Amino acid sequence: MTHDILRPVVALIAWSIVMLVWMLATRLPAMRRAGIDLGKLVGTKASDADRGLPPEIQWIAHNYNHLMEQPTLFYAVCLTIALAGADHPVNTAIAWAYVGLRIAHSLVQATSNRVRPRFMLFLLSSIALFALTLHAAMAVF
Repeated sequence: MTHDILRPVVALIAWSIVMLVWMLATRLPAMRRAGIDLGKLVGTKASDADRGLPPEIQWIAHNYNHLMEQPTLFYAVCLTIALAGADHPVNTAIAWAYVGLRIAHSLVQATSNRVRPRFMLFLLSSIALFALTLHAAMAVF
């Protein structure tokens, strides 16, 4: 049995991997240029890099971190919908909308980092997540 709602789940995971590669491809050379030796770093945290690397390099890393936050709820709710047999076309369309909005959010944050469009994309994706959560709740309760 195919669950169409799992396709956007895999797509967002794939996008997260794209952002990981982009982050590594930009951050590691920037760290070398800044004279940061990974072999000598002990006990640092991600925010320490904000002080030593250009902001546009950090925007990509920040977005990658964001993809490890709210989207985890998206994965859980989509799996709940699939397991509950509620992966109707409407839920699949909402899931694809969520993925598209998160990709757009990534591109805005990683390139221009303009707050207003970023916030609007985040808000719209949060509304999609709310709708999926409501539909999952209706399916399991």
